[in-house]
Amino acid sequence: MTSSRFDLRGKVAVVTGGNGGIGLGMAHGLADAGADLAVVGRNEAKSAAAVADLKQRGVKAIAVTTDVTDKAAVAAMVDRVVKDLGRIDILINNAGMSIRKPPHELELDEWNKVIETNLTSAFLCSKAAYPALKASGNGKVINIGSMMSIFGASFATAYAASKGGIVQYTRACANAWAPDNIQVNAILPGWIDTDLTRGARQQVSGLHERVLARTPAGRWGDIDDFAGIAVFLASPASVFVTGTAIPVDGGFSVMA
Repeated sequence: MTSSRFDLRGKVAVVTGGNGGIGLGMAHGLADAGADLAVVGRNEAKSAAAVADLKQRGVKAIAVTTDVTDKAAVAAMVDRVVKDLGRIDILINNAGMSIRKPPHELELDEWNKVIETNLTSAFLCSKAAYPALKASGNGKVINIGSMMSIFGASFATAYAASKGGIVQYTRACANAWAPDNIQVNAILPGWIDTDLTRGARQQVSGLHERVLARTPAGRWGDIDDFAGIAVFLASPASVFVTGTAIPVDGGFSVMA
């Protein structure tokens, strides 16, 4: 039986970008701990497949097709989740993208697209979900940063800026919402084997070898490496943990 500290039965979680990659890995963990899930994404077919997967784990799950950079669409998404699943206890702001260019080649519309997808969406979703999170009595927000929240990279101009911003946004919300018993934390993924990083490996020569050489664990991460940290930060076990940014990177960030 799941320890009561990590038991999420009766809880409802919203995961943006939850239909694949790290988002789906976290959703797996939450479902295995008993939480019902709302998978938020743009790709209806991927979201439907993710929902079918999650339902096989014995929980309720719905797909909500949403543009998380659109204020009205986000408000409608929150209303739909509350209507269909009854509440929101956990919000994971995971939706993200990257355009790999050095700063002098990046266009303004490209910069805006990355910032809006990675950072503004977290603001919009958190603000819209705040009343429901407060009403839950112990709300949890988990924002997804990156190694680029810590390091710079020549090819990750807007991405690094957005992920650095995620950490500071996390700290601000943690302070603002502590009186409401809402904990807000960030996860900083290392190099994880996803569609996003497969694209990076194609575009950035030698990236695969450099990652393996620097990562003490000796491998790229897997999406299900995020199941446990998601459950911890979403559960009563982390009630006194807020404003943190926790690397999940196989040791990449602590190597000299």
